[in-house]
Amino acid sequence: MLVTAPSLDLFTRNESIIVLAQPPCLPEDREILLVPHTGRTSNIEACAQAATRLMEHGVGVRLLLSSTGDGESLRAHPVLRELPHCAHTAEAACGTELILVLGGDGTFLRAADLAHGVDLPVLGVNLGHVGFLAEWEQDSLDMAVDRVISGQYRVTDRMTLDVTITDAEGQLLHSGWALNEVSIENSNRRGVLDAILEIDNHPVSSFGCDGVIVSSPTGSTAYAFSAGGPVLWPELDAIVVVPNNAHALFTKPLVVSPKSQVVVETTLTTQAGIAVMDGFRTAAVPPGARVQVTRGHRPVRWVRLDDSTFTDRLVTKFRLPVAGWRGPKPAS
Repeated sequence: MLVTAPSLDLFTRNESIIVLAQPPCLPEDREILLVPHTGRTSNIEACAQAATRLMEHGVGVRLLLSSTGDGESLRAHPVLRELPHCAHTAEAACGTELILVLGGDGTFLRAADLAHGVDLPVLGVNLGHVGFLAEWEQDSLDMAVDRVISGQYRVTDRMTLDVTITDAEGQLLHSGWALNEVSIENSNRRGVLDAILEIDNHPVSSFGCDGVIVSSPTGSTAYAFSAGGPVLWPELDAIVVVPNNAHALFTKPLVVSPKSQVVVETTLTTQAGIAVMDGFRTAAVPPGARVQVTRGHRPVRWVRLDDSTFTDRLVTKFRLPVAGWRGPKPAS
């Protein structure tokens, strides 16, 4: 059951997902940050469709311009060019109610970067291919926008990862975060990265590898899954560690406690590496560096529009065969 704007009912809570009730009334000066993927003409029209529908109901729309230089298609559109435009900065989402993402997983992760910084909810409508992070699909865009207009949505918390990188002398080089994963990789593809995996201040194994992926439950269906890691339901709080093409006997994926501290330490004699967070935020990992990953201090607030389960999403997105399933027998 969905919570409408006047309701104060609370949904159930467990350790990994907190469902919050909507406020008792919606503010008059509402504004949404719209984050579109502009790679196709149909995406531009979907963005204009959503913006028009929101404005017709008195909801202001702010439009994020892509940092890749394809904002001309937005500036040239008769509807979208009239909207307030903003760049991908820390202030882009300030003062808005939520971030509405129209695109695929890459667009969602970039929008989540803005949402995380100011603790705002983010809602994804898939205009791409798999779109595992999106809540709904393009053919339900009008319905999704209507739910936002009426306040008929709820918010859940998704676990994130905090990432710190120190050099061989212990000096801090970088501090960051990830929603999906941090991938510690060899920056030179012609060699291997010599790494030592450490859990809670104890060494686990050393190996040469292409890299090591440390993932959240949300990211378990992304890069970590492609590298042979397990799928984790988002209700589960845990950290997944997946050695990527490691040259060793013990290179199985690990699922560790969310309270654990995972460290990937590179040897002093290895080649330089790089840490890639969510596929687009990067930081240098010099020889002898330590990349420490812990549960994030701030989650990403995730907009939910219905009660569909993660199992349903998994079957649909991965097109898993379920023919012949009969289900549980009814109680006699």
